[in-house]
Amino acid sequence: MSVPEQLRYSEEHEWVSGLDNEDGIVTVGITAHAADALGEIVFIELQAGEGDTVEAGEPCGEVESTKSVSDIYSPVSGEITAVNAAVIDEPKVINDDPYGEGWIFKVRLSEEPGDLLDATAYSKLIEES
Repeated sequence: MSVPEQLRYSEEHEWVSGLDNEDGIVTVGITAHAADALGEIVFIELQAGEGDTVEAGEPCGEVESTKSVSDIYSPVSGEITAVNAAVIDEPKVINDDPYGEGWIFKVRLSEEPGDLLDATAYSKLIEES
């Protein structure tokens, strides 16, 4: 299972990229591990849109698959600056490319991210589950 080194991860199986961006905007998605566990993703809904704020650790949407429905948790706090319309229209792209075209939303950070895991710690977490 792919766990890219450059990303940071939440214990709820979301990933964050761009923590070193000067503009403070990061990209968020769900991990390949989560996408694989869910099965084919058929629907995704965000409870927040551009301009809305999200709080780290709080639910901000749902992902529905052929197996189950799961909450999406924001791994960071801030203002949503973009939502990936492609995954709303065609959720299966998350299964096909979770770390690329399958990103879900972008956030302008309002505070330093808290307890995000590096690739090694996330790999250990998913091995134990």
